[in-house]
Amino acid sequence: MTFNAASAVAHPNIALAKYWGKRDGAGNYPAVPSLSVTLDGMATRTTLRFDERLSEDRFILGNELLIGRPLERLSRLVDEVRLAAGLTTRVSVVSANDFPTASGLASSASGFAALALAAVTAADLAWTPEQVSNLARRASASAARSVFGGFARLAAGPIGSDGSVALAAEPVAGPDAMPMKVVVCVTHEGSKSVASTDGMLRTMASSPYYERWLSYAVENEAALHKALLSGNFQEVGELAEASALAMHATALACGVSYFNGATLEALKQLRLLRDAGLAVYGTIDAGPHVKVLVRPDQEPIVTPKLRAIAGVVRTIVTTPGGAPSVERLKKPS
Repeated sequence: MTFNAASAVAHPNIALAKYWGKRDGAGNYPAVPSLSVTLDGMATRTTLRFDERLSEDRFILGNELLIGRPLERLSRLVDEVRLAAGLTTRVSVVSANDFPTASGLASSASGFAALALAAVTAADLAWTPEQVSNLARRASASAARSVFGGFARLAAGPIGSDGSVALAAEPVAGPDAMPMKVVVCVTHEGSKSVASTDGMLRTMASSPYYERWLSYAVENEAALHKALLSGNFQEVGELAEASALAMHATALACGVSYFNGATLEALKQLRLLRDAGLAVYGTIDAGPHVKVLVRPDQEPIVTPKLRAIAGVVRTIVTTPGGAPSVERLKKPS
């Protein structure tokens, strides 16, 4: 093996047409299709090194040594790479986000995309982006989309699968396909109270609206996909906001709530801005932060309004971004 270490940088994505719900069976397949935009201006940097001196995998995320369930989840991804490369060597991984972690800003998407790319590269595997995307999806479905830049789609998985079917995201359009900015309203710097997977499983098990969500999500994604390809910003925005509100309503019906006061105030401000003639729309992942889709020329007007909302800690202005980057590192001498 020529190289044994690599460093990758990947960006989070936000689903415009939301993924919420898993297929029964093995493989971590989404129950509905989703369509996302990868964000520039926010990133995860992950450096992975195969180290023969280690007796177990060692992961540091944001200066914190991971143990227990988080460590096992990361090691499972690397196990698949080790199996494909014929390796048994343990790894040392150091990863950091330049935005809040585990708070609803898609840090798992960028994190697992960066980990998958770094692991495959360090193991000297000549995998395609589709193969890396499939690997990342098995750890975090949204991570499959962060392997690609611009706008990407992840189809729903097979029903009752044993996990052997490959499922990768696919690029839909480049970063420049729809001129827009995404203003992220950070309403809380810490971790969210309910992890995405836990909230999803609770919704699947007990929400009275879950079956309706499954059919609605398919309809919404198809319409949003069409609107994106036709360049209709208003329709994309309206459908993205509708998808987010439907997802959260489905979760809220069984007691899973991610909103805080600032979330609701931000949504109220968006309605007021639209009444004033501005084209602004919100989307919210499994967390309290509101991501606002806005035309580039209107962003300087909109951002100060959002920043002034009580409870909005700060705003991050982003644009559709590119694919991850990876660098092979030389073996230490």
